[in-house]
Amino acid sequence: MLTLTGCSDQRRAANPSLATSGRAAGRGTFNPAPNAASADWTSQARDYANSRYSGLNQINTTNVSRLRTAWTFSDGAQYGHEGAPLVVGGTMYIVSPFPNRAYALDLARPGAPIKWEFDPNPAPMAIGKACCDAVLRGWAIGDGKLIYNLLDAHTVAVDLKSGKEVWRTTMADVSKGVTMTMSAFVVGDKVYVGNSGGEMGVSGWIAALDIHTGKQLWRAYSTGSDEDALIGPRFKPLYPQYRGKDLGLRTWPAGAAPKGTGAVWGFISYDPDLNLIYYGTSNPGPRVPSQRPGDNLWTSSVFARDADTGEAVWAYQFTPHDQWDYDGVNEMMLLDLPIAGKMRKTIVHFDRNTYAYVLDRKSGEVLKADNFAPQNWSTGFDWKTMRPRINPEKEAKVGGKVEHICPPDIGQKDWEPPSFSPRTGLIYVGIFNICMDLTDHKVSYIAGTPYDGMEMTRHSVDGEDGDWGALLAWDPVAGKAAWRIPEKFMVMSGTIVTAGDVVFYGTTDGWFKALDARSGKLLWQQKLSSGVIGQPITYLGPDGRQYVAVASGVGGAAMVQKGRPGFPARGSTLYVFSLDGEGVSAAPGTAPSSMAGSK
Repeated sequence: MLTLTGCSDQRRAANPSLATSGRAAGRGTFNPAPNAASADWTSQARDYANSRYSGLNQINTTNVSRLRTAWTFSDGAQYGHEGAPLVVGGTMYIVSPFPNRAYALDLARPGAPIKWEFDPNPAPMAIGKACCDAVLRGWAIGDGKLIYNLLDAHTVAVDLKSGKEVWRTTMADVSKGVTMTMSAFVVGDKVYVGNSGGEMGVSGWIAALDIHTGKQLWRAYSTGSDEDALIGPRFKPLYPQYRGKDLGLRTWPAGAAPKGTGAVWGFISYDPDLNLIYYGTSNPGPRVPSQRPGDNLWTSSVFARDADTGEAVWAYQFTPHDQWDYDGVNEMMLLDLPIAGKMRKTIVHFDRNTYAYVLDRKSGEVLKADNFAPQNWSTGFDWKTMRPRINPEKEAKVGGKVEHICPPDIGQKDWEPPSFSPRTGLIYVGIFNICMDLTDHKVSYIAGTPYDGMEMTRHSVDGEDGDWGALLAWDPVAGKAAWRIPEKFMVMSGTIVTAGDVVFYGTTDGWFKALDARSGKLLWQQKLSSGVIGQPITYLGPDGRQYVAVASGVGGAAMVQKGRPGFPARGSTLYVFSLDGEGVSAAPGTAPSSMAGSK
């Protein structure tokens, strides 16, 4: 078992519980902007780099076993709870899955009573258009507003103080199969949003909105002409297969690109030095590959775009002519890593196709491509063509069953985000250990209905009774695992890691766990009322205590396991933990109000 030791060089903010850095010398670091010294948790990933690292160390390896429940909150929604609560200035902001109700909770009062509640009343039609549960993967804060997407393809902004709607922007027509499940992402005066619908034949896009008014500033499509994709003179792809005019049309059969998907439903990251945003695109459509010969650009890819104008700067396709539904939407972690003896500004991306990529984020150069879990769809990475070599025995066949393709359609890692510790140099990522039997059938396009054609049966790599998942500590420089914790179910929870050298994550069957970040030793666990598929956070409360919070409420892609023994019931409870369960106390002789403020 490999363990990495860190140095003790730490810069601390005014509160001694907050260590804003402390990286392991030579093992990598990241830019913690925009909230390096904040004791709050102000965005889904906490920073632009998607690190999900907290400098708080009040809770650490020596005392985490004392964690107890401080308080709970239920939003009552019975769909998958995939987002992370946000904490700003003594208030916690949460948004439920459909019907997408928002709540502000007062952390300065006992039990964190409701300050306000906002009900956006999205169209119920959206539930039937969502491929994989009526979920929401996060929300954002900026310009005094809580900003998030509604399942019915609107983006809404709510005043943080009053809970009143400030603006609402229609982004698409939900009746055509377009939904929105991704977390909005804020940089300066812009809000970035994208669409879902990779199984509905939608045209995938990302858009930037004015944070003050909600007005659309630009929109870039994943398929179609260069004009549609905002590809122009600044587009300088490193590899020759990405050079040429209108490849978003020419790598498709005639007329196929407008319904070729490439939806944008994952997380976005941002490099303030380069002023570039990075994001991935989903599978091509239909998922039946014989109906769309060609590389199908720009699906299952990553784009680097100018954050102001949306102009494409470079792109790279993870899975050309994707035959297995290997969306490229998983997060792009922006880490500075020593590669071949030189510190590089990189993207680390764990793709559904089971390659852990390290790319140069200035140019898109592939620096590393290592397998992080079992796969057999590919026989390896071809460093001449810069693409995986396809195993012909695992190619999809219309009308024929192909058995034991690894990974399955949801990958050996889905959208669930990992975390990085500059103290250990390791990335902590929930993964799967599954394969599929696949049968394809031809489909016809009808707007607003599934444009799919795949039928899958998933199973463990190791047989009927094998584990379906694991928590992995990954060394991105060495390109291998430092340690691995097997789990009975797919690990669909995001992770966080702290300056106290503690990793937090949850399991599909409802355990919330704390591990030693260096060794993987289990230090604490608590059984919750439902499965954990969301993203934990940690923050310093108004009382000076460090808290850890996570939502329980199984759903989303985790439901592919619902027939397995031990699969939990649906749920809707947020749990908040502290040392010994201590929290804000009511004055003697008083009882906390259940609600303050108004809807």
